[in-house]
Amino acid sequence: MKTKIETQETISIHDFDGKPFRLRLIEPDLANQKKAVITHYLHHSDSGVAKHFKKEAEKAIEEYVLYKNEEEHLSILAEDARQQFLFEVNDIPFPAPKDYKFNFIDLFAGIGGFRLAMQNLGGKCVFTSEWDKGAQKTYMANFGETPFGDITKEETKNFIPDGFDVLCAGFPCQAFSIAGRRAGFEDTRGTLFFEIEKIIEKHRPRFVFLENVKNLQAHDNGRTFNILIDILDKKLGYKTYSAVLNSMTHANIPQNRERIFIVAFDRKRVEIPDQFPFPGRIERTKKIRDIIDSRKQSDIFYYTEKHPYYMELKDKITSKDTVYQWRRMYVRENKNNVCPTLTANMGLGGHNVPLILDDYGIRKLTPRECFSFQGYPKEYILPPCANSKLYTQAGNSVTVPLIQRIAEKILRFL
Repeated sequence: MKTKIETQETISIHDFDGKPFRLRLIEPDLANQKKAVITHYLHHSDSGVAKHFKKEAEKAIEEYVLYKNEEEHLSILAEDARQQFLFEVNDIPFPAPKDYKFNFIDLFAGIGGFRLAMQNLGGKCVFTSEWDKGAQKTYMANFGETPFGDITKEETKNFIPDGFDVLCAGFPCQAFSIAGRRAGFEDTRGTLFFEIEKIIEKHRPRFVFLENVKNLQAHDNGRTFNILIDILDKKLGYKTYSAVLNSMTHANIPQNRERIFIVAFDRKRVEIPDQFPFPGRIERTKKIRDIIDSRKQSDIFYYTEKHPYYMELKDKITSKDTVYQWRRMYVRENKNNVCPTLTANMGLGGHNVPLILDDYGIRKLTPRECFSFQGYPKEYILPPCANSKLYTQAGNSVTVPLIQRIAEKILRFL
């Protein structure tokens, strides 16, 4: 008879990320799916949602145990692995509320901006999807849950449980962005809205909560936006409301970030208001200096005289109370004393790079500062990762306090 292992250090949910385990599988992406189904299962072990993931999760745990015992000559029991995994997924900075008031799903989840806001209001997430591997790691580090991957695959959508209240989705915006190609529905990323449509049609959540770039409203002379609204309203039967809000005027966050928000109510299940009460403007008490770290940062963030544009930077970047922006060949100063819009490509070099002057020189914002300009708390974990990836994650994210203010309005109708 096998005995329980004396140490649990040999067991970790992160083993699924290891190359040896992935090589064992026919499809490498299966390792991530197994990790996703196990973490979703364990997070709901005390509720009925667990049964939706149980069969696949227990199978994945058995496969893991078989791998560990064969490859490392151990004697691990499936229950040992389950208990250690349970400890790992619960040893996190942002657990779901035990006595939750509503549940939701988090599509195109990024690094968890929607989830953080909804949890703050008493919500419990029952399904998450995000295809970017770096964002998945950040999400796992903070919520103890690995998102499922490609939502266009039916096998992924089949893991969505029934009976959730709110569908949240900051669906990919590059297809509609002024900064991008603006191809809209002709772009693969633009067609991902139709995956949301399929999920709404099947599961009929009470509320739909979407976020995208401001330009979605004007793209293709408004035709793209009208198609989207017609699908929600006329085809799916949801009363829709939309508004363009700015983080610096509606969230007390010193970042000039305009985004369009769409809220949709199921006409058959929710009392429909004449107008949805989007949050109004509030006083901005937080300043740039409340977010900028005044300490000396790593040398990698500073510009030196060896940089070809150093003299241009030195000539234009003169105030310590402003976040500037490097635009390929020139410096642009933000006159509103806020950070310019953070973008997904700001860490790739050469364009849309936020710059500041501190006591030690001219430097880029750090990834931590970018996360703070999106309203993430200091306790939010930034896992070991290339800075360029972290910049992308911050630029693609939603502003958490703004999401929370809108969600508060939605939940009045729950």
